[in-house]
Amino acid sequence: MPDTYNAQSIQVLKGLEHVRKRPSMYIGSTSSDGLHHLVFEIVDNSIDEALAGFCTNIAVRIDTGNVVTVEDDGRGIPVDIHPTEKVSALEVVMTKLNAGGKFDKHSYKVSGGLHGVGGSVVNALSEWMEVSVHQAGKIHSQRYVRGVPEAPVRVTGETERHGTTVRFKPDRQIFEDIEFSFDLLSIRLRELAFLNKGLQISIADERPSPPKSHLFQFDGGVRSFIEYLNKNKELIHAEPVYFDSERERVRVEVSLQYNDGYAETIFTFANNINTREGGTHLAGFKSGLTRCLNDYLKKLNLSKKLEENLSGDDVREGLTAVISVKVPEPQFEGQTKARLGNSEVKGIVESLVYDRLSLFFDENPEVVRRILDKSIMAARAREAARKARELTRKKGLLENSGLPGKLADCSENDPSKCELYIVEGDSAGGSAKQGRDRVFQAILPLWGKMLNVEKTRIDKVLTNDKLFPIISSLGTGAGKDFDIARLRYDKIIIMADADVDGSHIRTLLLTFFFRYMRELIERGHVYIAMPPLFKVEVGKKIFYAYDEKEKERIIAEHAKDPSSAGIQRYKGLGEMNPEQLWETTMNPANRSIMHVQLEDMVEAEAIFTTLMGENVEPRRKFIEDNALSVTNLDV
Repeated sequence: MPDTYNAQSIQVLKGLEHVRKRPSMYIGSTSSDGLHHLVFEIVDNSIDEALAGFCTNIAVRIDTGNVVTVEDDGRGIPVDIHPTEKVSALEVVMTKLNAGGKFDKHSYKVSGGLHGVGGSVVNALSEWMEVSVHQAGKIHSQRYVRGVPEAPVRVTGETERHGTTVRFKPDRQIFEDIEFSFDLLSIRLRELAFLNKGLQISIADERPSPPKSHLFQFDGGVRSFIEYLNKNKELIHAEPVYFDSERERVRVEVSLQYNDGYAETIFTFANNINTREGGTHLAGFKSGLTRCLNDYLKKLNLSKKLEENLSGDDVREGLTAVISVKVPEPQFEGQTKARLGNSEVKGIVESLVYDRLSLFFDENPEVVRRILDKSIMAARAREAARKARELTRKKGLLENSGLPGKLADCSENDPSKCELYIVEGDSAGGSAKQGRDRVFQAILPLWGKMLNVEKTRIDKVLTNDKLFPIISSLGTGAGKDFDIARLRYDKIIIMADADVDGSHIRTLLLTFFFRYMRELIERGHVYIAMPPLFKVEVGKKIFYAYDEKEKERIIAEHAKDPSSAGIQRYKGLGEMNPEQLWETTMNPANRSIMHVQLEDMVEAEAIFTTLMGENVEPRRKFIEDNALSVTNLDV
């Protein structure tokens, strides 16, 4: 008999029940991203107090049991009785969706969280939460269990300070794991400190022994951000360009500086939110910069060196820039707020960038000459790259559908089911070709020394005989021509020896992907194979160990006499026969592969500059600082 569908079938979710029922609608997911989003929602409320001019310190603490405390010295959430709800405003803010001080234009002129869901959503998804408001000499407190107040807001003490303290524990019934990452939280808090000059933000992790902590405070704002990003680069001009201006109620803070590299590094923010996909503020910045430099090209009589104007790509080669706008009523596109949509912002940013850059260049003519010289070289390289692309396309027509001769392709036509192993050395490549599953695994052996793209323009990359086979095999193109839709393999697995040369190969490849195919990493397509370091024979049984500790465990568990165990230390992939390579490193059922993820763009930028850039001293210091942490590295 079919189920009856009547009025009783209609479920009414009261209070915050619908948040607990559909948490991903509010925080994106119940995985690690969603878990950390809880902290950011509470911190963003404190940041809004700082933007309003009432908060100078924010402290985040992680205690044992993954309990998080966020404390600020702002005005404190209002605690008086709400006129319509007839309970304390604190209870309204923490238990009602669409309740908050962000909707009128008086309490907060600028805010990142305009939906009024932050505190209440965190409360709903917490096993418990405690909020204390220090205000007018008294401490007002309330405790909640899974979003439901245990008792009305009450006065619990006296105080001389002001601000809000929120303490909560994420609910295991909601989240896959409630283990907070100190590093992940630190990344966002450091970013917020850069974007709010003078604001002090601290984080402490009491779980490990000894505890860990950071204190972030940058009086230079986004200028300090630029100095941090460029600290190990060779600079075209010593001082960053910086301005902080307001026009039509939109505040625009911009800093930029050129280095002698070829990569373009631009970070954009709107109301402290990292707009990773850009938007109208980025479009305005690019237009203002390009127009200004082309005007100076004519003004300084340098245009005769080129057949046409400088393109946007030309003027952004070697540029590091941060654009931060504060907009009264931001319009974000997409659930993740990754793109700013306010149309009026483009014209405001463009005119401000043009005006303030023109003023700076008038006062610093030697700087604009250096920038234009670099841009002219970039324009010439762009033309060379265009010819190189035409050449590669012509080669593609002549060489077996454009695929390199060394590629052993797979027979599967669905890219989502395919893997490409990029293998160091012909010997290992031969074993991999024999040991693979030919249906879905393709093998591309590498040979010879690879190009360091950190020191190379795109035209050299496209014509390099070591990199061209990779570009051709993946099918996506590289640099400005990159198109993820043309990717021929879902997984790109770097397989190299566990020695100095293998580490160098991995770093060179990761540098190439980061600089010219970054979306591969951002979308999770890049992996590193983890071949075993030891083969352990105990009697007739064979085991493989991926590190020293696992080797010792195998011996302890399976060998009565440790000295009877036969141990082979693999020094290279070429020492394994095809069957061993398949069983240990390529069989999806058994293998260990490391997923390459881009969690911190700022630190990734810094580490590639340190390891692969021209400046030797930072690289030496990095090696000295980290040498003792290295294990199982053959020399």
